[in-house]
Amino acid sequence: MTINERAEKAVQLKTSGGYNCSQAVTAALADQTDLTEEQLKQIAAGFCAGMGNLQATCGAIIGAGIIAGAQTKGRGTLPIARQIQEKFHQKCGAIKCGDLKAMTDGKPLCPCEECVRNAVLIYGEVMGVE
Repeated sequence: MTINERAEKAVQLKTSGGYNCSQAVTAALADQTDLTEEQLKQIAAGFCAGMGNLQATCGAIIGAGIIAGAQTKGRGTLPIARQIQEKFHQKCGAIKCGDLKAMTDGKPLCPCEECVRNAVLIYGEVMGVE
């Protein structure tokens, strides 16, 4: 599966109503880990609506960070997570859920579907997954 196909899978999972942003990203990138989609869905369950419903860090970014940690076995993950956050901020205009969902001209800065798509694509860019 290409990174673009994974990104579309994340969007489909998010829009299905059964996955939050973090869960959609982790499930779409499950093949990058030794964990199952269901295990990752459970791990990512509390990271919705901006880190546990606090409108803080976007769950899609957290999901990408979870996968990066699993991929690197926790070694050297911090600079990767930072790079993911920086690229996400450049692409989406913010990293906090509350800011991403702020309405401008009747629409959010970056809707959830775009957040999960972008998080997967950025993960692929940073980790060299095509």
